[in-house]
Amino acid sequence: MAGSSFGTIFRITTFGESHGAAVGAVVDGCPAGLDLCEQDIQYWLNLRRPGSSRFTTPRKEADLVHILSGTFEGKTTGTPIMLLINNETARSKDYSEIAGYYRPGHADYTYDRKYGFRDYRGGGRSSGRETAGRVAAGAVAITLLARLGIDICCYVRSIGGIEIDESRFNREEILNNPLYMPDAAAAREAEKALDLAREKGDSLGGIIECRITGVPAGLGDPVFEKLSANLAKAVCSIGAVKGFEIGSGFAAAAARGSENNDPFRAGPQGPAKASNHAGGILGGISDGSEITFRAAVKPTPSISIPQQTVNKKGEEISVSIHGRHDPVIAPRAAVVVHAMTALVLADALLLNMTSRADYIADFYKNR
Repeated sequence: MAGSSFGTIFRITTFGESHGAAVGAVVDGCPAGLDLCEQDIQYWLNLRRPGSSRFTTPRKEADLVHILSGTFEGKTTGTPIMLLINNETARSKDYSEIAGYYRPGHADYTYDRKYGFRDYRGGGRSSGRETAGRVAAGAVAITLLARLGIDICCYVRSIGGIEIDESRFNREEILNNPLYMPDAAAAREAEKALDLAREKGDSLGGIIECRITGVPAGLGDPVFEKLSANLAKAVCSIGAVKGFEIGSGFAAAAARGSENNDPFRAGPQGPAKASNHAGGILGGISDGSEITFRAAVKPTPSISIPQQTVNKKGEEISVSIHGRHDPVIAPRAAVVVHAMTALVLADALLLNMTSRADYIADFYKNR
């Protein structure tokens, strides 16, 4: 299976299936000398971990990470970092019924068409469980970015159409409610909507927003390696994501140029934008202002409401999905978006070191 690796210099490969022995990642290209221990990674895995509230799957996994290589005496060595997370509570029998039919909204049918075979136990590689490896690898990138003063704030902006109020935005509230929302009042309303959906055997979708500060101007390359394009690819590679927009996004299509352009002003450290409709990226290159983007996350496709589908014999049947599933994906997916964003930025920073001859000359002159 191709497509399990991501990045150019700071490169990761994830491995494992939902109901296999373990999941994890190998991180290559991380610079030596970075302070890193298992707890640095465990913090982020705990945020993604299942079974943490009534709005996540009841599957209980400790998600304890083990660093098998790439560190010595608490620092990275510059060699590949292998991160292992054992699967401890897989209940494959919960999924034996679905082996013979295709679940609506899942990758069952497309996997069969592509490979002629699929791991039906929780979806195999197409399961949300795969993202544990991304988060573990992303935690390494987050640690590197923090050393450079780059901050990522990822949260759920809306669930089921219930959106946060910017006037009540409180970053500290994100970790105070199970829905990862920075607005306590909106979170309470969304909880009520989710409880109602669960009672009916249904699920809800949501929108994740990300704000990034401290990114220097100049990251990203024109044409095929735009920073915005790489962020979009990273975020859209997350299974439940169905849409991506940066800055004003789709609203820009309804605006005039005079409304959507960001005027420049003279700032103490060079040109500065008076507004940020571009979302911090111009021509695919970071402009030094806050980078903002949003991702649309679909409702959980595994629902107990009867749905129409077909089995492998081509017969039409009605199914009701049972097992352990999240009634909403967005809160846990926000941590995955955070991790993938960090991986893109870490790679872009390392790639940018070779973009100018004076950067290379300064580096080697001062050694």
